[in-house]
Amino acid sequence: MNLDNVEKNIVDADIPSLTIVVPCHNETDAFPRCLSTLTSVLSDLVDCQIILPSSYLLFIDDGSRDNTWQLIEQAATKSVHVKGVKLSRNCGHQIALMAGLSMVDTDISISIDADLQDDVRCIKKMVVKYIQGNDIVYGVRNDRSSDSAFKRGTANSFYKFMSIMGVNQVANHADYRLLSRRALQGLLQFKEQNIYLRGMVPLLGFSSDKVFYSRSERLDGESKYPLRKMLALAIEGITSLTVTPLRLIAALGMLTFLLSLIASIYALIQKAQGNVMEGWTSVMISIFFLGGVQLLCLGVIGEYIGKIYMETKSRPKFMIEKFVGRVES
Repeated sequence: MNLDNVEKNIVDADIPSLTIVVPCHNETDAFPRCLSTLTSVLSDLVDCQIILPSSYLLFIDDGSRDNTWQLIEQAATKSVHVKGVKLSRNCGHQIALMAGLSMVDTDISISIDADLQDDVRCIKKMVVKYIQGNDIVYGVRNDRSSDSAFKRGTANSFYKFMSIMGVNQVANHADYRLLSRRALQGLLQFKEQNIYLRGMVPLLGFSSDKVFYSRSERLDGESKYPLRKMLALAIEGITSLTVTPLRLIAALGMLTFLLSLIASIYALIQKAQGNVMEGWTSVMISIFFLGGVQLLCLGVIGEYIGKIYMETKSRPKFMIEKFVGRVES
């Protein structure tokens, strides 16, 4: 894709306004570099007349315990192109991102994490693809060589497992994406409490495209997705977007029934032939096996029931404590 040729044609098209949404949680170390880099990107895009001067950065403080919010406030008082939202408590990355997206008032929005491991040069490519007619543009990692072998292995296993469980998502895509105004309005119509944006956005069905980039190392702060949180995210995505585990339970029940039927026929045959069967070992094994299967099935069913319980309450997903940002005159 020749960006220079595309940019010449943008003058004749409608220039969009852009909001870059950045969820933040304990990002004191990463924030200064994040602010400087994204401000520069925004300025360059305005200078190239790819986006309108009214575009801005929107930082979401997800209940940080450090002085992340103070840094956001300082940045917002110094620039009309920086705004901030402080949530009343830590709600998690997905809800914080949803909170930010719900406040977007521009033609397009791009979400990116504060650690800037995602290549910011793709922001320009995303906007160009939007102008070419795409409502959704996914940032997809095609090179994770900067990650440790363990991180790469768990990440690849995560996407494969989610695919097996029936969750429709873009492989190696996290939450680095562009949404048009109508795509965002469609996303905000999803009212569920349990949010997994990587699986929800593809459900919108609007025209989409991808931009590819190499993942860089995290230079500041700590990773927000260790193995524990990655597993929790997988469970959230599976139970929020697919009933495959429940169908697997039904299949497991049928398989167990067939095995029990075969075992019963075998036992009757042995009894008819007069063979002596002590039976203690087989009985103990069957009890422990079936007990374990039942507990596993109850756990999966309980997870879904818990989701239903939370959905029926219809509680607000987040509360906004403060908002900072000047209106450009």
